[in-house]
Amino acid sequence: MGTALVYHEDMTATRLLWDDPECEIERPERLTAALDRLRQRGLEQRCLRLSAREASEEELGLVHSPEYVSLVRETQVLGKEELQALSGQFDAIYFHPSTFHCARLAAGAGLQLVDAVLTGAVQNGLALVRPPGHHSQRAAANGFCVFNNVAIAAAHAKQKHGLHRILVVDWDVHHGQGIQYLFEDDPSVLYFSWHRYEHGRFWPFLRESDADAVGRGQGLGFTVNLPWNQVGMGNADYVAAFLHLLLPLAFEVTAWRAPPGQPGGRGTLCLECASEGRRRVMSCLTPVWLGKVLRRGWDGPGSPSPGLQPLSVDPPHSGLACSLTLSWCWSRQDLTQPSGTLRGKCRPRQSASPTSHSCCRCWPAAGSAPCWSALESIRSARAAQAPHWKSLQLQDVTAVPMSPSSHSPEGRPPPLLPGGPVCKAAASAPSSLLDQPCLCPAPSVRTAVALTAPDITLVLPPDVIQQEGSALREETEAWARPHESLAREEALTALGKLLYLLDGMLDGQVNSGIAATPASAAAATLDVAVRRGLSHGAQRLLCVALGQLDRPPDLAHDGRSLWLNIRGKEAAALSMFHVSTPLPVMTGGFLSCILGLVLPLAYGFQPDLVLVALGPGHGLQGPHAALLAAMLRGLAGGRVLALLEEDSTPQLAGILARVLNGEAPPSLGPSSVASPEDVQALMYLRGQLEPQWKMLQCHPHLVA
Repeated sequence: MGTALVYHEDMTATRLLWDDPECEIERPERLTAALDRLRQRGLEQRCLRLSAREASEEELGLVHSPEYVSLVRETQVLGKEELQALSGQFDAIYFHPSTFHCARLAAGAGLQLVDAVLTGAVQNGLALVRPPGHHSQRAAANGFCVFNNVAIAAAHAKQKHGLHRILVVDWDVHHGQGIQYLFEDDPSVLYFSWHRYEHGRFWPFLRESDADAVGRGQGLGFTVNLPWNQVGMGNADYVAAFLHLLLPLAFEVTAWRAPPGQPGGRGTLCLECASEGRRRVMSCLTPVWLGKVLRRGWDGPGSPSPGLQPLSVDPPHSGLACSLTLSWCWSRQDLTQPSGTLRGKCRPRQSASPTSHSCCRCWPAAGSAPCWSALESIRSARAAQAPHWKSLQLQDVTAVPMSPSSHSPEGRPPPLLPGGPVCKAAASAPSSLLDQPCLCPAPSVRTAVALTAPDITLVLPPDVIQQEGSALREETEAWARPHESLAREEALTALGKLLYLLDGMLDGQVNSGIAATPASAAAATLDVAVRRGLSHGAQRLLCVALGQLDRPPDLAHDGRSLWLNIRGKEAAALSMFHVSTPLPVMTGGFLSCILGLVLPLAYGFQPDLVLVALGPGHGLQGPHAALLAAMLRGLAGGRVLALLEEDSTPQLAGILARVLNGEAPPSLGPSSVASPEDVQALMYLRGQLEPQWKMLQCHPHLVA
């Protein structure tokens, strides 16, 4: 399965026929500029091209009234003055003789993409459409929107494909009130919107765009608004919103209460999001098929930064669907690379190493913090939604108060943890992206493994490479010399394979990989991998070590490595770059640890390379290990190396290979509540680390 691109040139036909400063920015160039960028970047030819079809009037009637559909149909025979008079009856809209045809194509493109994704014809897709849709209501055009494309697609997915749980994430500078109105009493659709609000002073000037609009009737809690009340929200603000509001709800969706007689969903949710600020890309969680409907943007004339309306769906019949409305990042992301990030044409990191190849510096600089206004909006949204979502019901009564600067309960600033300031390499980040894009080709190999199990090829995906090469013997022996446990031949052989694989990743030939080592040499092998990575191109290295894998005592505390131990019985912040936490015993605690601690630290640190090591006694089940790897692949351009023990089951290696190669992780099983001990450990660590790691300065959240 590949990536679909749905488009039809007829959608450029509609245009403004009279002077109207408010509507003149909605022009055909919005669509053609996006398509031109895809062609310039070489992405169009890598997609399965589908020509959009017209939605039928019956399909339009899934969300629109027959009278409204008839009114739009009649615009085909109206003259200019009649069109202008009719347009004046609506807010920020214009009609054209081609509007009905174009709007039916826009809605039909979304339907066609939903069908292609849900029938397995493609894995994901992008639909370029015009006119847009998320402001359109049951019987009214609004804000350039004629038919509500995403709402029609969601209703179609429910009716035709039997889906009963849909998540709509609407990322646009404006609130998509049309989608909200259509589904506000529908418990089968969860609508999430983040938008510029400014306390109601920004269009569409609606009270119901605020955080306390949470739906009505049976749909209470299924409308989630995150209103930005200050302009200029940056990377850290959006990351905080992801980590502290959207992702907890996204995970809880997998345990969503289903209507009577209908099964619950199984998968975990995948969101791949690009910011409307054209500055960052987030790839998080996982699953599955992702369809995107690309619509107009709000920048200057011809600017190729239109919004996105994607539809992401769990495997057929699993009952979970996700529809997203996002903003495109200069039409540069590449859905055809299922490596966990929107890869392709990215800007380079500022790196002293010529081998650095990972995705653009899209995330906040290390130590950057969400602004107070953003935190206030997130807090308000969490408070409004807490009665309806278990993952938001545990308030931060034990956490450091939310304020621009955190303080201890006695009113004194908590002491800084040892570790010193972040090194120059970790702290430096370009203040703005360059004006012109820089091409960074994706690695030729998405995922490679250096494993010795004889039957390993039976569990690997067909496009995962089984590596046969090894580093030079002399070089391998030099790295092994300080470690007695690496003296044995089997350990030395495994180390040579790991070094060869790691060099391929650092040189940009391989995106992600899996290597194995004897259990007795696991700690030494991980030590070599860390030092090799730091000395051969990685400026910042994140190591997530599970089991009996302690941080080497002589590893420099220079801010270039962040070591997270998940093991043992006690929580300890030994320094700001060395954190140890117990492995949560319940699935809810595991998710809380990842969302509330690991990811905020990881994205605040901004690594160039991620090492995930499953050492002796790690205690992690396959699905949990897969989910951890899937979430971490959003870092460092997906450059993740997993280190396993040689006696690990082939099934564990196979599931990690599939996840690193872009597939969905398996279900975690029944939902469970975090234990009191897990809650206490998480709150303690957050309180210790919050002064140094600003991405932790939000509500703690625990997933039930």
